[in-house]
Amino acid sequence: MCIFANSRSQIKKLFFYMFLCLFKECSKKTKTDDQENASVDVPSLALENGEKGEFHKLADAKIFLSDCLACDSCVTAEEGLQVSQQNAKDFFRVLNLNKKCDTSQHKVLVVSVCPQSLPYFAAKFRLSVTDASRRLCGFLKSLGVHYVFDTTIAADFSVLESQKEFVRRFRQHSEEEPALPMLTSACPGWVRYAERVLGHPVTPHLCTAKSPQQIMGSLVKDYFARRQNLSPDKIFHVIVAPCYDRKLEALREDVPTALHGSRGADCVLTSGEVVQIMEQSDLAVKDAAVDTLFGGLKEEEVRRHDGASSDGYLAHVFRHAAKQLFDEDVGEVTYRTLRNKDFQEVTLEKNGEVLLRFAAAYGFRNIQNVVLKLKKGRFPYHFVEVLACAGGCLNGRGQAQAEDGRADKALLRQMEGKYADVPVRPPETSAHVQELYREWLDGADSPRVREALHTVYQGPGLPAASRDIKW
Repeated sequence: MCIFANSRSQIKKLFFYMFLCLFKECSKKTKTDDQENASVDVPSLALENGEKGEFHKLADAKIFLSDCLACDSCVTAEEGLQVSQQNAKDFFRVLNLNKKCDTSQHKVLVVSVCPQSLPYFAAKFRLSVTDASRRLCGFLKSLGVHYVFDTTIAADFSVLESQKEFVRRFRQHSEEEPALPMLTSACPGWVRYAERVLGHPVTPHLCTAKSPQQIMGSLVKDYFARRQNLSPDKIFHVIVAPCYDRKLEALREDVPTALHGSRGADCVLTSGEVVQIMEQSDLAVKDAAVDTLFGGLKEEEVRRHDGASSDGYLAHVFRHAAKQLFDEDVGEVTYRTLRNKDFQEVTLEKNGEVLLRFAAAYGFRNIQNVVLKLKKGRFPYHFVEVLACAGGCLNGRGQAQAEDGRADKALLRQMEGKYADVPVRPPETSAHVQELYREWLDGADSPRVREALHTVYQGPGLPAASRDIKW
């Protein structure tokens, strides 16, 4: 079933994909869904009084052409079913099981919140980002969630491993065996598009560092589970994220063997889905500090990385590379806008020579240009931070979308202001990360680091069920 584009840019997208893979049919659902009015068992006063609650209005998970790049038959029928099950109903199913079944069958409910989701809650509830995190944490715990974590610590690992990999690639690069450019791999829409549509020669350039969501899954289901003396399958791990692509990422069969077959993330809810739950709830909420992975310690204040709307891979890798490769200390990173506001360049120059040339490419239009230049062998950049959403992660369609389906620009400006007010903490300065390298991974250069923090990429081959489909 095809998805109808409702804007000129979406129509361009649609025809590009039709050109790319003729006679393939997109397997996404449309915005109407037979199950949209299904009831959900939730802890509201209306339900306690035997009346029909309001949570039945919550829609099932959907992936649309306008939401991500993972749309060229990237979703098999089986994956589509699994994605549709990642919604509020699945979340409340576990909450209710914890209240009704034998205690031996209970799950420890853990929710991990992406840092780019918090400005959305802050804008919605007119709070600072730290106060919004406390409001969200208090609400989730009033529902029955046991732990609420911030995924910034997982992003710390991802950025640090990306830094080390870039320096290694730069030193190994040659015309005979090109290791550059390095393309970031934190955006699941971009990675899925690269794997299932582009393939070689793009995938060898993807950074092998896992995304923050994947690393957070390992932290919760491996490190945290062992600290709590729990089997990974006793934990139900929910990710709150700004985009729908994270639901697809949760299906990726790439988890450490220590998880014993348990997925790192059992369910992904978008920020918009969580706000919908909050707005329909009548529970009394008491604010609570966000938990940490380290016993009774709490997150007193939210911190972020040095990125205007993302985890700041470009800025952090650029500073690290400048110091490690050329002994240059870089303070503020200066961006130069090129084709449009979502394509920017950063350079390190000395005596008129360009030593490093980095770029940030956000949105489909810019990704298309990057891929075309890369394939033609005329690529001037050493490193590119790639994000599927124009405007970056804050503009994910799971939180920055108006009722008409377009980006809510006023809301996005509010979120950008809230995010800019959050203090920056470089990942190198996190004592908790260094502690985890020692305690969890047996050191920063151990074989366990490769297993827990890095991945390999598939080629464009898909199961037969998803290849012979028509537009």
